[in-house]
Amino acid sequence: MSAHTELPQIDTESAGSCCGGACHSDAAASAAKGAVTTVYQVKGMTCGHCEGAVAGEISELDGVASVTATAATGQVTVVSAAPLDEEAVRAAVDEAGYELIARA
Repeated sequence: MSAHTELPQIDTESAGSCCGGACHSDAAASAAKGAVTTVYQVKGMTCGHCEGAVAGEISELDGVASVTATAATGQVTVVSAAPLDEEAVRAAVDEAGYELIARA
């Protein structure tokens, strides 16, 4: 089980696609050229609620396109327009009630 939060894409490349790519599972990751994917290790997630809380807080950070949190591994994958400030990510995880260990 994992929580996945996608934010609407402002500038998508839909060349030949009837839906602008929204129906494809990797739309957020491939929508923005130059997107940065970062994986973090978070301590304390045990269930879907935990995943949703962490994903929800991180998704509010500027530039975040999508967040996938997986309690089973403790990993949180973030796709953003540019590298995120690790302290901002740490604060978001803390706000959700969990602990950011490090980048995975």
